[in-house]
Amino acid sequence: MRVLIVSWEYPPVVVGGLGRHVHHLTTELAAQGHDIVVVTRRATGTDAVSHPTTDTRREGVRIIAAAEDPPEFEFGRDMMAWTLAMGHSLIRAALRSLGGQGDPAAGRPWEPDVVHAHDWLVAHPAIALAEFFDVPLVSTIHATEAGRHSGWVSGPTNRQVHSVEWWLAHESDSLITCSASMRDEVTQLFGPEISDVSVIHNGIDIRTWPFAPRPASSGRPPELLFAGRLEYEKGIQDLIAALPRIRRSHPGTTLTIAGDGTQQEWLLDEARRHRVAKSVRFLGALGHDDLVGLMHRCDAIVLPSRYEPFGIVALEAAATGIPLIVSTAGGLGEAVSDPTTGLTFSPGDVAGLADAVRTGLGDPAAAAVRARHARERLTVDFSWTEVAERTAAVYLAAKRRVRHPVGRPQIPERPLPERDPAQSV
Repeated sequence: MRVLIVSWEYPPVVVGGLGRHVHHLTTELAAQGHDIVVVTRRATGTDAVSHPTTDTRREGVRIIAAAEDPPEFEFGRDMMAWTLAMGHSLIRAALRSLGGQGDPAAGRPWEPDVVHAHDWLVAHPAIALAEFFDVPLVSTIHATEAGRHSGWVSGPTNRQVHSVEWWLAHESDSLITCSASMRDEVTQLFGPEISDVSVIHNGIDIRTWPFAPRPASSGRPPELLFAGRLEYEKGIQDLIAALPRIRRSHPGTTLTIAGDGTQQEWLLDEARRHRVAKSVRFLGALGHDDLVGLMHRCDAIVLPSRYEPFGIVALEAAATGIPLIVSTAGGLGEAVSDPTTGLTFSPGDVAGLADAVRTGLGDPAAAAVRARHARERLTVDFSWTEVAERTAAVYLAAKRRVRHPVGRPQIPERPLPERDPAQSV
């Protein structure tokens, strides 16, 4: 199939896990024989003089990277204006390259069989391009604004983002989420009248995350690891709060935090408040090799997310052999099976977190067995070959629906009620 993928992240412009996901998905789809074109952007803060629009081919994928337009917008300060401007530049670059000059290698216009959007930031260009080419629109919802803010969408920007997500969901002819919990969340937030939602877990290339067996004993105080963005929903504050309890049964235990984000100063204050500041190290964002080295060295990785659509870090960690101790938030609860492949606790449960960590540290041999089982599961359930095949099946089944006008969404200003797990499909 000919697939036009629209993403605001694509290497070398990578903000988070979405960029890596789209890169792996597109290269695997191309390897399976599909004709893939990605429409993305150049780096933030550049312009058409320093970083003009490019049309290149790498790893079997054609990549159209649109230059940023001259108006001065900053993502953090002018998020919606910046997003709309980016969308406008993506549309123009795609139409100029595809509808005009076409594929330089083929010497003719290139038209997709399907458009695939990744998240709300590309809603406008993806909807416009699917309409222009009159083909089905498939959208992957990687997370939601309501989910990121514990159900609250009362602020002006929160409401704007939520309304764009709602619009993208209703315009899509098929939807993909990375976990069953995200499928339930999307259906609850955007209504039962949206198109079918397929659950396709994120994948991992285990070749880039080498496995190292766990030693029986390191002969030093335990070292815990957190890797990810320093944001409230990642629950790092709960891990810091649990550290004093962990250190009472396992003296000298330290916590190493790899990553950056908006909450670092607040987390530093939390470490001081709980009197563990000297036992917590903030390393900032690390390169791939340094992160792998940490995973090989530390005794366990703790991912205490309060909200987590999937949790790709859990897969990456499992590939390296580090024991997993994670919350059951969202996709983490689906990716890690307690007690077979890791240990789990309820989101926000500081006592449960401390108990899980103490259990893991108290029996290194059992932790090593769980780590081996976690690694073995990756090759079966989370390979990119499997992810790409299932995604291509969604493309093939998607049909462009008749469009009808839709009104503005009714946006709740209070958190939606908790779902009863017994009601999950």
